[in-house]
This record gives sequence, structure tokens and C-alpha cells, in this order.
Amino acid sequence: MAEEPKASAGNEAEAAPIVEAGKVSRWLTEQGFEHEIMEPDQAKVEVIKVDREFLVPFATAMYAYGFNCLQCQAGYDTGPGGELVSMYHLIKVADNVTEPEEVRIKVFVPREDPRVPSVYWIWKGADWQERETYDMYGIVYEGHPNLKRILMPEDWVGYPLRKDYISPDFFELQDAY
Repeated sequence: MAEEPKASAGNEAEAAPIVEAGKVSRWLTEQGFEHEIMEPDQAKVEVIKVDREFLVPFATAMYAYGFNCLQCQAGYDTGPGGELVSMYHLIKVADNVTEPEEVRIKVFVPREDPRVPSVYWIWKGADWQERETYDMYGIVYEGHPNLKRILMPEDWVGYPLRKDYISPDFFELQDAY
């Protein structure tokens, strides 16, 4: 009797659920913007992956489409040796709307070259948020008007929220007065 073929790791990846394009993704496709659809988050917010080269025209189109508020800009590390991610959570703020439309944009960058164009010129609220992401993860926001450390001392070495960060030995001065 012949054995049944065993599922390989490659076949399991192929069986991943198909993510359906949301309203914003369909609009972007109609406008000719290349992007990748990611799985929605737990609150069913549409998540879109964009290449860093297209972030500024993409963000400008999102603003023109009505996403006039950058609710949050943040970063995260996918793991030691992995990519860094710059994330933008956008909402449409309008009169008489109880549940604003939301979308999340993610830009994945290699940790060896973590550069992303700044969206400060589109949403001024990105100012301190991009500075914080720069300070904690080392993602450089090109075109930002004042990109410098905001939480750590100016002379701090490294980026403390990277998963491969090794904390330097330091001694806290206690009762120094």
C-alpha cells in the first residue's frame, strides 16, 4: 500500500487565506497606485503595504481621498536581522460622522538601510512621531525638518527598541546632590 504524500512547509504557505481588497485598496488600484494588501487587523482595519519609493505620492493621494488625519505613526522591528516597519494609521475626520473610515499603511525597510521619506509635509502631526520612531528604531525620515533624538540623550548610541539592541552598561547616580 502506497503512503500518502506528506504536506511540506511550502504547501502550508500556499494554503494561506486569500485577503480580499478593501474599499481603499480598490480605489488605489483604480488610480494606478501599486500596493500590496495585507490581512486586516483585529478591528478589521484595512492594512496596505507600500514601497518606500512610493510613500509620498501614495500618502498625498490618501490625503486627497479624504484621510486628513494621521492618528498614529509608529515603528516596529520584525525580529533580529529582519526588517523595520514604519506604520501610519490614517482616519477620515468629517462632520457628523460617528465612525470615521480608517486605514493603516506599512512600509517595510531593511535594517541596513532604514530610510523612509517623511510625511511631515502632508500631516504635520508626523513631526514628533517620526522623531520618536527615529530615536527608538533608527528609521531615518528623509526630508523631516528637525530629525533628532526626542527621548534619548543626543549622544546615546544605538536604538533601544530594536530587538537586537544590547543595552550598554551604565551606572545610575543616586543621591548625587
